[in-house]
Amino acid sequence: MSDDSDGRHTLSVDDFVEYCRTQAGLLTGHVETMREEADDLLDDIDEDMAEIRSRLESQSSGVNGTATPSAGTTGATGVGSETDEADLDEIEALENDVEEKQFLVEAKQTRMEAFQQLAADYTDLAAELQSEAADGQAALERVIRFEAETDAPMYFEERETMYEAAAAAGSADNSSEGNDETDETLNRDSAETDR
Repeated sequence: MSDDSDGRHTLSVDDFVEYCRTQAGLLTGHVETMREEADDLLDDIDEDMAEIRSRLESQSSGVNGTATPSAGTTGATGVGSETDEADLDEIEALENDVEEKQFLVEAKQTRMEAFQQLAADYTDLAAELQSEAADGQAALERVIRFEAETDAPMYFEERETMYEAAAAAGSADNSSEGNDETDETLNRDSAETDR
């Protein structure tokens, strides 16, 4: 960023190119985190499935190896039935747990795809700004329009997007009034990139 004669920052195309690359990098980082969480869930599912198979095999062995009870052994049969019923309840609980985890994995995979797509779009936008944006003002307007169209703020819960900065400054329709807010966002980008 360079300075105007009155001391205010002038936003350059390069500033917005760097901003887009930073956004893409953050999204990619979120994808990696979600992938690790999904892998952990898949490991848990494998363990639960192994436990279910083990219990079913154990129950099957117990049924096949049990002699037909004779008269007068009702008490023992009752105990066995209660045990079997408890095992079935535990197996059902494990199956429900597996289904819930599978649903979470699918949801994460869908979310990962959305994050990956937006990261790719930010990367494409950075290239577009480099080759086509006439100046910083044109780049700012393009970024704001892009983030509005893609609902970008939804992907950055703990970070203010350029669109939000412009809207907060009351300049979504006239972006030149949002330079101070935009400067602050870009300065945070520079600080994160330097780390």
